Amino acid sequence: MRLAAASTARSETAAEPFWEALRLDDVKGLQTQMLRGAGANAVHPEFGPAIVFAARERSPKALAYLARLPGTRVDATNASNETALMLVALQGDLDSARVLVERGAQVNRPGWAPLHYAAAAGHLPTIEFLLEQSAYIDAESPNRTTPLMMAARHKHTNAVQLLVDAGADPTLRNEAGYTAADYLAAHGEHAEAGRLREHAAEFARKYRAPAKAGGAENANREGFGLAEPATDPAASGAAGVTTSPVPPRPSLPGSRD
Repeated sequence: MRLAAASTARSETAAEPFWEALRLDDVKGLQTQMLRGAGANAVHPEFGPAIVFAARERSPKALAYLARLPGTRVDATNASNETALMLVALQGDLDSARVLVERGAQVNRPGWAPLHYAAAAGHLPTIEFLLEQSAYIDAESPNRTTPLMMAARHKHTNAVQLLVDAGADPTLRNEAGYTAADYLAAHGEHAEAGRLREHAAEFARKYRAPAKAGGAENANREGFGLAEPATDPAASGAAGVTTSPVPPRPSLPGSRD
């Protein structure tokens, strides 16, 4: 669903300097445009709310300025239901994440959550920060994918270890039938997958009732990885190319593994 147009009535031409100031991380220019009538909750026709636009453009000074203004909706979402906190988590921008949480941004939310995004990119300090802020470690996406699965799917083995050490449940399966260990194995991380399966068995002995015969263990694994939703936060970052009909997301930062 497309977001509504900005409530402030102004021409497209008048709005352009506002978005340019955000893109350039130009706080002085941003202040000038706001004195001329631009609103902190203005909505870009393609990329959504101003604070999400600032996160997308990696403009931390502009983002912090907007976040600290009274009345800014820090949890406003773009057309892909992404918040500014989700995007800065994907980028590993810990300072911006701190500002947003300080201003009341939600760490836990239904569906994809900031922790999924941090795990998808393997940003260990951001993962640690979100967990310190009581992020739900086994948060499930719409297809029941957890942050641990996202870290494994993108081969961020250090992030996998961090999440496991913090108590993530390695026995969970998403709707495609895959565990975090399955993703590691599919991407050639066989030793890590083996260790995670051993941990999962121990976890199940401690915390889970015995599984019934058959069930998810017999799930069809044809086309491994192809059943993931197009809204995977790390699926469309390269060179601004997207595999889904949503605005391109920022390029995926390098791993810290």
